Amino acid sequence: MNVRVALTLMLALFGVLFSRAATAQDGRPPRPNILFIYADDHSPKTVGCYEGAYPMARTPNIDRLAASGVRFRASYLGSWCMPSRASLLTGLHPHAIESMRMTGANPQSTYDPEQCRFWPAAFRRHGYQTAQIGKWHTGTDTGWGRDWDFQIVWNRPDNPQNATKYYGPQVLDVHGERQTVEGYSTDNYTRWACDYIRGEGRDADKPWYLWLCYGAIHGPTTPAERHKGLLKTETAELPAGMFGPRPGKPRYLNKTQAWERTTDGQAVLKGSKKTHTAWLQQVNECMMAVDEGVGEVIKALRESGQLGSTLVVYSSDQGFANGEHGLKQKVAPYEASYSSPFIVSMPGTLPAGKFCRHTVNAPDVVVTFFALAGLETPWKMHGRDFTSLLLDPENASWDRPTLFEHVGQEYGSTVTQTLVNKTPTNHAGVPYYAALRHEDWKYVRYLAGDEPEELYDLKTDPDELTNLAGDARYRATLEKFRGQWVQELQMADATFLEHVAPPTVR
Repeated sequence: MNVRVALTLMLALFGVLFSRAATAQDGRPPRPNILFIYADDHSPKTVGCYEGAYPMARTPNIDRLAASGVRFRASYLGSWCMPSRASLLTGLHPHAIESMRMTGANPQSTYDPEQCRFWPAAFRRHGYQTAQIGKWHTGTDTGWGRDWDFQIVWNRPDNPQNATKYYGPQVLDVHGERQTVEGYSTDNYTRWACDYIRGEGRDADKPWYLWLCYGAIHGPTTPAERHKGLLKTETAELPAGMFGPRPGKPRYLNKTQAWERTTDGQAVLKGSKKTHTAWLQQVNECMMAVDEGVGEVIKALRESGQLGSTLVVYSSDQGFANGEHGLKQKVAPYEASYSSPFIVSMPGTLPAGKFCRHTVNAPDVVVTFFALAGLETPWKMHGRDFTSLLLDPENASWDRPTLFEHVGQEYGSTVTQTLVNKTPTNHAGVPYYAALRHEDWKYVRYLAGDEPEELYDLKTDPDELTNLAGDARYRATLEKFRGQWVQELQMADATFLEHVAPPTVR
């Protein structure tokens, strides 16, 4: 991008995002609205515009959103539902979120709002109206009236008896009042979001932040009736690395192996007759309602005259492996099971149809929201402002690696205590780890030393089949990432470093 174009984009961005003078002529707020569309349990492979997408992925509306903005290579928002949301509400990595914990019947959880503060409250104090619609999975206290002005949420922690009803009927907290709502949840959330965007329940004179949290495509991965069977003639290849042996890879992958071979060379889920192809058909059919929802909310923005003044972000809480590495789950540190799609659009302000080779994490997202709103973060957060990547996604410098981690159900100082006590550290069969991603490289280190380090060159090995950590030719690269790993965790206030087991190589 030449200097003139970059300067034009920057002036346009600052003109929309940081002006304090209201534009009475068109009724737009002086600061951007932010719409964060947040789906559940799907990797970039379920989004058609991503390289390596499943051939049966059908996401025309998300693809159009990417064509109107910046598509990032990936994001790393969390290893499973609750920590991902906790990071996106605090701007902190889970190891620094104090008082958050699981308690009672799963998925009940709690936190002390004095110790564990959620940043939407700061947006409220500075003139934003804050709204959340959809899945809530971070403490029985949803923050209604403290963090949120508008809230229609499926409060899973406070209703464990309804926690499996991802697609309905759902017990909802509607502005603090409990009620049961019928219907397909993805469509319900879309309808309520469109109503809000068009003005229902909000102050037209205030900029707004809406966190639209779909429960799809989380299990039981139920497609809308109108989509069931639409992909029944589609076929799928088995992913590389679905079955062992896996030399140099962690041993836990033998225990998390979810698929078995059939006599005709296909694969079925263990203990089931569900074939890999049938499962992918179900996944991608369920994704169709999410994609339609994206189309509907963009239409509502356009028809209400707010498309040009709204930053739209699309992502998922984490990935979900569908046979890759033998997995049918999230949590593991691989691209299929952890990384999320990440798309940002603001027509007329951000460049359109661009690809950013860099990656971001959950704290980065929060810090950037504050920067784009022209606000100071209310406490130290662990993220970096990636506005420069939005302005010039192809050329902007981004030298630091992206830190992401898995510490199971532990938060804050309990992570350190777990290592001090040498308590078994795994969740969903995966040992605790912290990892770095930088451009084409990934480094993974398991905190208890119970598995070998992992180092991957994703340019030559996108399926992460060959662990290079034990290859003498990559010793310098391994040492570099070891040092960066410590540095990034220190900057993120990790108190457990002195209790981490020495690195091991297999």
